[in-house]
Amino acid sequence: MSDLAVHVDLPLCSKIARLVQERGWNREEFARIADLNRLTIRSIFQDQSRKLHNATVSACARALGVSVHDLLTQPLEKLLPRMRLPVPSTESQRLLYEQATQPELLGWLRDNPERAAQLRAEEIDELLSLQGTGGPLTVIGVAHHVEQIERRRKIIEQAAVIAGTEYVDLLEQFVAVLYEKIQPYRDRRVGTRTEDA
Repeated sequence: MSDLAVHVDLPLCSKIARLVQERGWNREEFARIADLNRLTIRSIFQDQSRKLHNATVSACARALGVSVHDLLTQPLEKLLPRMRLPVPSTESQRLLYEQATQPELLGWLRDNPERAAQLRAEEIDELLSLQGTGGPLTVIGVAHHVEQIERRRKIIEQAAVIAGTEYVDLLEQFVAVLYEKIQPYRDRRVGTRTEDA
């Protein structure tokens, strides 16, 4: 029987212990990160057939950066690669790591954990929506899209600072000129007709 087949039907405690090992944590670290009693953690590692309380399963899943559903239903070989990614610190980041399926996006997340941690909820939604075979993340690349997101975020932050100064009028005029420039021709004509009326 192959090693892969052996892992498919591991008991939950064995699966948790193996995932903790893959994260590179010892029992003490896992107890602290999961906010669980050391005795509970020891029993998970020593009594592989032990039934766990829902709260314990939830704490383990949260610490490992996976959903409870995935921890309970996904085979070990599908969860192991995710242990090489950083543990998400927010709900939206957890969503990013859970829903990222495109190899290019997964690779970028693995290679750029600090930048991924800076992504905001709406930026994460945008990245996830661009996944798909032959989609923008494949054609243009994840790095390009993230750079665009980061540039946009910086511009918005700078504009917010300027808007709080005596240069707000200048900013407003500049934005109005640029906004008019990017509007489709049809929208500009509608605006002109309304003014003529």
